[in-house]
Order: sequence, then C-alpha cells, then structure tokens
Amino acid sequence: MDALASRQLAELEAHHWWFRGRHALCMALEEATRNGQPTGRVLDAGAGVGGFLDSLSPVGTQLHYLDASATHVQACRMRGHEGGVQADSQRLPFAAEAFDLVCLFDVLEHLDDDGAAMLEVQRVLRPGGRVLIHVPAHPILFAQNDQVSGHRRRYTRRRLRRVVEEAGLDVQRLSGSDLLLLPLIAPAILTLKVLEGLGLGRRKTHTNLSWTMPTWVNGLCGWLYGLEAKWVKRFDLPTGHSLALVARLSPKDRR
Repeated sequence: MDALASRQLAELEAHHWWFRGRHALCMALEEATRNGQPTGRVLDAGAGVGGFLDSLSPVGTQLHYLDASATHVQACRMRGHEGGVQADSQRLPFAAEAFDLVCLFDVLEHLDDDGAAMLEVQRVLRPGGRVLIHVPAHPILFAQNDQVSGHRRRYTRRRLRRVVEEAGLDVQRLSGSDLLLLPLIAPAILTLKVLEGLGLGRRKTHTNLSWTMPTWVNGLCGWLYGLEAKWVKRFDLPTGHSLALVARLSPKDRR
C-alpha cells in the first residue's frame, strides 16, 4: 500500500462510521473481559495505520505492534508510536509467553493459514493471557468488496470458534458486531452479487468503505453501531456483519 492510500485509510479510521463503531465495540469487549485486572504487555498484530494504538496504549504496561506493510509501520510511527516492526502475523518475531494481550483486528481473513496464525498467538501468550479478534462474518456475503480488500474468507461463528480452540485457547466471549445495520447491509450485498453474476453489475476497484455518504447518514450509522459497544459489555450479540471474540490461554493448555 502506498503512502497516499495509507493517508486515506487513516482518514477513514478517524471519521467513517464502520471504523468508529468497530473500535468502540472492540475496546468495550476488551474492558469487559479484563475483569479489572492490570494488563502487562500488549501486541497489536496487524496494526494497519494504527487506528487502535492510542486506545491500547493505556491498557497495558507496554505496547508493541507489527504489520506486514512497511508503509503501515511508518504511518504508526508518524502517529507517535515506537516499538513497531514489519513482520508476518503467521510468524511472530517474539519470544514465547511474551504478551498478556494479543489483538487481531480484521487480520485473520487476510491470511492463507489462519490456524498457523492462531498457533503463533498461543505461543506468545502468557498463561492467563487473552486474544481479542475481529473478523468479517457470513460467507454468503463474500463479494467483490472482499476480493478488493484481500480477504481469503468470511467466518461463521463455528469456524472462528474452531480455529481458536484448535490452537489451545478457551473462548470466553463470541459476539456479533454491526448487528443493527446488518438488515440493510446484507440485502444490498446480495443484490450486487446477483447483478454481478448476471453481468449487470459494474466491477469496482475500490471497497464499500470508499463510498461517499451524507454527513448525517455517516453520523446515524456510527451512532447505531456505537450502541452495540454498550451492549457487549453485558452480553454477546447473536450475529452481525462481523464477529468479535475473546479467548484466554489457561496454564493447562500450554503446548
């Protein structure tokens, strides 16, 4: 990704309703599963341009991050965050039992081998440590937008739970994300898929997040998505356009 694209992504993360809603929900889930206990070392694996780093900094005593893109790592440093490295999330350049919290915000769907990535997460987690994951949901919604974004898959609840548990982690929370807007998003995506299948849809080289919308629409969508952050502090949502999961490594599961 070039510097211009990184700047555009940073602007989207600051203002677009989906990024703001995802951020609020994930940080609410992190707080709800911390149980009031202090967190030590935190890793944002696949940090992108650093949209979560400011919020993750006060969560633990040390914050580390990585991304496969050198441009992304530089963008994070320009935001004032040192300690980042360019690396593959499937081969984490850290010692075993190095972290108390590992975050994978919309990372797993980009990887050829999500199981290998989760085994790496398990390796670098300390006993009792947590992993916080956010991924796109519902394989039936896999469309041209996912292809442009570099997604390998969308997840069912069963598949996400399985890949996490097969790595030796105990799932604590598994919630839908972006539930309230799913009744609008799903029909729109399925209609576009039908049109593209009939050769009537025009293929795009940009993602749905690039669509411009009136400020009031962006604000309303952000407010609706933001409501879910309050709910996940108390209970899991049954479904959503995405999924959010928290799992722990118990001492007996160390491999």
